[in-house]
Amino acid sequence: MEDTRVLDPAPGADTPSPTGVPARRRLIASSLATSIGDGIYVPLTMLFLHGLTGLSLTSIGTGLTVAGLSALAFMPVAGILIDRFGGRRVLIAVLALRAVGFAAYPFADSYPAFLTIALVVAVGMWASSPSQQSLIGDLARGTERDRLLAWDRSLRNAGMGCGSLAAAGMLAWNGTTGFIVAAEALAAVFAVAAVLVARIPPVRGDAKPRDARGGYRHVLADRPYLLLTTANFLIAFGYTTQAMALPVFLTRDVGMPDALAGAVFAVNTVLVAALGVPAARLTARARRTRTAALGAVTFALSFAAFAVLPDLVHGADALIAVLAVAALYTAGELVHSAPAQSLSVQAAPDHLRGRYLSVYQLSWSICRTIAPMLLGFLLDTGPWHLWSVLALLVLTGAAILLCAERSLPAHTNGLGAPTPKPRPKPTPTPTPTPTV
Repeated sequence: MEDTRVLDPAPGADTPSPTGVPARRRLIASSLATSIGDGIYVPLTMLFLHGLTGLSLTSIGTGLTVAGLSALAFMPVAGILIDRFGGRRVLIAVLALRAVGFAAYPFADSYPAFLTIALVVAVGMWASSPSQQSLIGDLARGTERDRLLAWDRSLRNAGMGCGSLAAAGMLAWNGTTGFIVAAEALAAVFAVAAVLVARIPPVRGDAKPRDARGGYRHVLADRPYLLLTTANFLIAFGYTTQAMALPVFLTRDVGMPDALAGAVFAVNTVLVAALGVPAARLTARARRTRTAALGAVTFALSFAAFAVLPDLVHGADALIAVLAVAALYTAGELVHSAPAQSLSVQAAPDHLRGRYLSVYQLSWSICRTIAPMLLGFLLDTGPWHLWSVLALLVLTGAAILLCAERSLPAHTNGLGAPTPKPRPKPTPTPTPTPTV
């Protein structure tokens, strides 16, 4: 297939950014506000909705699953809208959508009303990532784009931690008051995030609709990008494990108290928030595919270490061993996340970036949708099955990344643009000697 990508400048090239520093700071502030909202909502979703609506946990769980699966159908539409109107406008819209959804939750007095609001919130949640990454692609180039992505990831982790603490404080209130306060706080947080994005000056692609010839046919014909997406789908199970399977494993198989099991998540959050930007700088000069594959291999090593923990450590030594393995797991996340995210943005052509990133986002969304079922089954079969299957998944993802390296353009992989060969100087034509 002929490579029709719109090439970015070489990653190290000194190229001017389309916008200035204030615009990027507003985007980062919006991202921080959004992550605080996610930190309030995501860890306590079931409890939060049960307190607001009074529905049974089974009904809420079923409704959230249906809403999440239905929201996936809107992802291709989100990609089309991003390519047509630009990531900035779509991001403003989806943040406003989330604000409206959370403001409406206290008034969900029936199951159909709950399902409608849950669908609105799910669509806003799934569409936020591709629209924000598309906007980052418009705001910065080359290594500057990588730095902006790294700051976004680090502050997101910090915001998630702050949001979780805020949620704990809100739920300390008696009755449903705390849940209502949390709902309106969520609406306010996402409204503030939308205003911050609206204050970013229009970037290229906002002034007029973009030329998106080829559409999703071009994306589906791009074999290297599909390989990147497939690899991310497999490695994403390594990320979902921490929140879904690791707490059960630590309390049931290692014998740790519930409170100490939560400390593992806290250590990971703090380390990623503090070391995300320095780690991105250290890996900036390496090939993105190889660095991301190294992160996946590190994930696999941490899974192997978790598998042997129940047989090797007991009592007080268990906490030290678990924290050490958690640090190894975090190292894998730090090494993998920066180059993998950069690959997804850098490999997407400018005029189809929305569609490309929407397809890439599906790898995360589908993984998060099926992970509870898969991880629950593996937890029931035993720890060795759990960690062996997870290690196999992430190692397969690493192998796919290395296979994709051969067909990716050099600038996408962080190697810079190819240096053109110098043209040979034309041989001067001798001037004929005039005949006297």
